[in-house]
Amino acid sequence: MSRGARTRPSTRVSDWSGTRKLASAKTNLSIEYLVIAGGGGTGYTSASGIGGGGAGGYRTNVSGQTSGGGASAEAAMTVTPGTYTVTVGGGGAKGDASGDGSGSNGGDSSFNGITSTGGGGSGAARNSYVSAGKTGGSGAGESQVYGTGKAGTANQGYAGGNGVDASNTGFGCGGGGGAGGVGGNASTASSGGAGSGGAGVSSNITGSAVTRGGGGAGTRNESFGAYNGTGGSGGGGNPDANGDANTGGGAGAPRGGNALSSKAGFQGGKGVVIVRYLTSGAEATARQSGLTITGGTITTSGSYTIHTFNDTSSLVIS
Repeated sequence: MSRGARTRPSTRVSDWSGTRKLASAKTNLSIEYLVIAGGGGTGYTSASGIGGGGAGGYRTNVSGQTSGGGASAEAAMTVTPGTYTVTVGGGGAKGDASGDGSGSNGGDSSFNGITSTGGGGSGAARNSYVSAGKTGGSGAGESQVYGTGKAGTANQGYAGGNGVDASNTGFGCGGGGGAGGVGGNASTASSGGAGSGGAGVSSNITGSAVTRGGGGAGTRNESFGAYNGTGGSGGGGNPDANGDANTGGGAGAPRGGNALSSKAGFQGGKGVVIVRYLTSGAEATARQSGLTITGGTITTSGSYTIHTFNDTSSLVIS
C-alpha cells in the first residue's frame, strides 16, 4: 500500500447467521399509523328498541388527515430497531338473556404507546328492566329511559344519540356515536324513527380511501311502526347486524316490539392497526438500508410500504 493511502471502512456487516447485509447509516424510522379499537356491542331486548353501539376510538398521525372526534393528526413518530407489540381490540360482545343483558365495550387497540379506546356497548331492555349504555371511544346510543347518549373519548370519537320517552314516537333510541360524527337522536315525530349511527372517518393510509369507525343503528318499538335508524358509514351495523370486522364499527341494535321475539344483541366490529413508512427516495434509503421489517399483511402503494394488522401480533424491525 502506498504511503498515505487509506482503507475505506466497510459498509457491510454480518448478522448472527453469517448473512451479510448493508449497514444502516441511520437506524431510526419514521412511521405513520392508524389505530382503531373494537366497536361496542348491543344489548338484549324482550320488547323495546335499543341504542346503537359506539364505534371504536380512532387515532392517526397521517399528515393532513383527522383523528376521531374532529381532532387533527397526531405528532410524528420515529422508531428504532426492536419488537413492537400490536394489539387489535375485539368487537364488543352482544348482550343476551343472562346478567343485565347489556352489550359490552369493544377492546382497546394499541401500538407503541398509542392506545385507542373500545367503543361503548349499548344497554338492554328486559321486560320492565332497562340498563344504560356505556361511554367509550365513541359512546353508545341511549334508550328512552336514560335519554342522553353516552360520551365518546376526546380526540377519538363522538357521543351516541339521545332516546325519546314518548309512546307516539315508538320510544325511539339513539344511534351509536361514530369516529366522525355524533350518533343520531331519536325523532320526536311519530314517524321520525330511531337514530342512525354516527359517521366514520376516511383514511388513505393504505393507498385507497377507506371509511372506518361508523356507529351502530338505534331501533325503536316496532309496535308503533318500524322506523329504525341505519348504521353509520364506515362499518356501523344496521338493525339486527354486527359491526363490520376490522373497521371498529359499532353493532346495530336488535329490532324489538310488534310481536318480534325476544333476542340477543349484536357484536361490534373488530378493530385494526395499520402502519406505513417510506421505502423510496434518498431519505428513505438512508434510513432503511439493512433493516428487515416484518409483521401483519404487507402491501405497497406508491412510495410507501404498509403493514396491516387485523389481529394482535408484532411489528419487528431488525
